[in-house]
Amino acid sequence: MTNFGYTLMTEQSGPRELVRYAVGAEEAGFDFEVSSDHFSPWLKEQGHAPHAWTVLGAVAHATERVGLMTYVTCPTIRYHPAIVAQKSATLQLLAEGRFTLGLGSGENLNEHVVGEGWPAVKQRLEMLEEAIEIIRALHTGEVVDFKGEYFDVASAHLWDVPEQGVPIGVAAAGPRGIATFGPVADHLISTDPFPSLIETWNATEGCARIGDGARAVGQIPICWGPDEAEATRVAHEQFRWFAGGWKVNADLPTPAGFAGATQFVREEDVAQNIPCGPDLDKIVESVSAFWEAGFTDIALVQVGDARQEQFLAEVAGPLLDKLRAAAP
Repeated sequence: MTNFGYTLMTEQSGPRELVRYAVGAEEAGFDFEVSSDHFSPWLKEQGHAPHAWTVLGAVAHATERVGLMTYVTCPTIRYHPAIVAQKSATLQLLAEGRFTLGLGSGENLNEHVVGEGWPAVKQRLEMLEEAIEIIRALHTGEVVDFKGEYFDVASAHLWDVPEQGVPIGVAAAGPRGIATFGPVADHLISTDPFPSLIETWNATEGCARIGDGARAVGQIPICWGPDEAEATRVAHEQFRWFAGGWKVNADLPTPAGFAGATQFVREEDVAQNIPCGPDLDKIVESVSAFWEAGFTDIALVQVGDARQEQFLAEVAGPLLDKLRAAAP
């Protein structure tokens, strides 16, 4: 069965609104909820960036059933991996076992703010690998001493550790990332609906098979609205950064940089990549690329803050019915 999730988009909504949307998404019937973890929005038009972990703590208390996940946290520069280990263990206790720690190598947009620079991609991947080792060790509840190439941990001990542990998903964009992180992760995360990702993961020694213990968690933006032209305008205003792709998006440092990089992206360009307007069948068709590729979990991003409550109250239920009827 394919699971469908709702994205708590911290870049486009304030903290109190996000908690309210989380409750509404659970009531609408979503299976899980994922949260972005940003210090800055992609574009100034989005206008928000509350602390994701504070929001998730409130969401864990306000909801009862839905799975929760970071999508994704970078545990290497802005956060030390020992702190990520502590807060993920705490959140798992608050969520009573519903939380998955989604990790990735991060974006310059969020990580440069602490003044430590922005490493090249090879170093970022090495740092992430070392961070996961530290997080795993601390989640055992044992005292950890660690001296690595990038991180040191001195006599660290987590005093509140969930018995069931904290599952870890890792964002991987290709064979190199899967070979590195698949054996040390529980689940795959990707925004690209490529069958090759699933095939490579399942063929990699040490990886739990997707669909048989491991999840492949995808994400897709949509912009539902009663008027297609207005929805397209909102998607262009709020989400034109999406056209850059990971290699560009990982390296730009500021919302102004994203504005400059996307100044020639047209509304029709955005509409080709994001289903916009009232047609639910068009949304289902776009989402289907993920389950056809073998993804087990797909999180929807409803672009823009203004119609979130209407989407959750009036549209999410019928849309979920259509998705579940079409999905394997």
